[in-house]
Amino acid sequence: MNVLLIDQGEAPKAVTIDGSLKSMQELVGGMIQAVYPFADPVALVCNDEGKLLGMELNRALRHPDTGEVYDIICGAFFICGLGDGDFDSLSKELMKKYEEVFHYPELFIPM
Repeated sequence: MNVLLIDQGEAPKAVTIDGSLKSMQELVGGMIQAVYPFADPVALVCNDEGKLLGMELNRALRHPDTGEVYDIICGAFFICGLGDGDFDSLSKELMKKYEEVFHYPELFIPM
């Protein structure tokens, strides 16, 4: 399964995993959680306990109309496609789109 891995402080990179639960957990460093913040048929898969474990802040999720930050993903995460009721490889077009969305690492300053 081809996915786009987004790690803290790094540009996104395409990686291939076998699609097993174990391979997904290894990418995010623990239990997985899938969220669906985009209109495209993709899932953002992150560590279910990233915030509770104090994982490093990675990338912000922004409202599509206003650009306002409504959440921050902690720890490494990946973007994958959606198949028939399951995760699937990310298409080349969506790989390119989300590489551009998450291309630049972000720096978060606590206030």
